[in-house]
Amino acid sequence: MRPPFNCADPQARERGLSAAQNAVKRGEVVVLPTDTVYGIGADAFSPSAVRKLLEAKGRGRDMPPPVLVPEVRTIDGLASSIPFAVRELVDAFWPGALTIVCRAQPSLAWDLGETGGTVALRMPLHPVALELLKRTGPMAVSSANLSGRPAATTVADAVDQLGSSVRVYLDGGDSPEGAPSTIVDASDGKLRVLRVGAISEAELRRAVPKGWHEDGDDGEGGEDGDDVPAAEDSQVDADVDADVDAGAPAEPTGDAAAPAGAQAGAGDEPGSAVDGSATPLEGDGAAQGTKPGAATG
Repeated sequence: MRPPFNCADPQARERGLSAAQNAVKRGEVVVLPTDTVYGIGADAFSPSAVRKLLEAKGRGRDMPPPVLVPEVRTIDGLASSIPFAVRELVDAFWPGALTIVCRAQPSLAWDLGETGGTVALRMPLHPVALELLKRTGPMAVSSANLSGRPAATTVADAVDQLGSSVRVYLDGGDSPEGAPSTIVDASDGKLRVLRVGAISEAELRRAVPKGWHEDGDDGEGGEDGDDVPAAEDSQVDADVDADVDAGAPAEPTGDAAAPAGAQAGAGDEPGSAVDGSATPLEGDGAAQGTKPGAATG
């Protein structure tokens, strides 16, 4: 196993990013720093790579990883029926420590696990993570830890837990937040907090006052979420291992269960461009077999 690339050194950072990009293209697993905790990532559109990620963590398909994106507009290529309230949350908190569970585009050729038709999405606020995502396109990313153990906040923690199961380690120093992302489920059209992390529910509601499930709601509505219902308990690491960004949400706050596929993941452990634009990709979604958000050069 090669030693981690020190991303504080410009030359080592470039070598590390190139090595990680090539590893992801080959279907290997890499560890990357994010603004929350370290994440273990793989090509979101490679079922075998996602399987390697889950095996490295010691978890099954019932806990699908969230997906990190390189820019805001990528959400339109990966999610469908996106409520206006979700776009308001994205405008306010992306890039950042907020994972949103949405309905996945049905045309996409990927297999993240038992998501129930949802996908947990996040755009991280970390220069190394964003640069890698710009080169690779969306990545399935979960917290860099063995299932049931604390999420890694240093690359040494990640190496200690994951060892040779990871091809490339990118060392970005200590995690800025040291806490998982907050997870919001929007898969039924209204917003519901599944897990409070780096961003409080009060902050979310101040930024977006409308569109939330309230006490007594029957839970029926539209969609958009962080993987599917049962997702962040499936996609939100129900075992509380704080998966990056999609993380490992705890019990849902409110009277409804988490949507399937809303599991937690690193990725915060979930971006790229930080232009904040929500311009949709061409068409209503990405064509089957394409990878929204990947660099074309």
